[in-house]
Amino acid sequence: MRIDKFLKLSRVIKRRTVAAEACDGGRIEIGGKPVKPSKEVKVGDVVTVTFGNRSMSFEVLSVDERQTKQSAESMYRVIE
Repeated sequence: MRIDKFLKLSRVIKRRTVAAEACDGGRIEIGGKPVKPSKEVKVGDVVTVTFGNRSMSFEVLSVDERQTKQSAESMYRVIE
């Protein structure tokens, strides 16, 4: 699954276009490297998202494309 789509489905970022813009701006990293919106995310990847002056890191637990609002948080586990 693409990282921009994952961020939208997991509800880390509200809109896919905003997630794509964040990737283009270098605010999304996988394994410490900035990524493009088309980067494929896999189970076990560590993703870091920077929002202004704070950042959030999480591990990907699921890349299932069919998620409900209640089960969206089960797609990842926050590290810091």
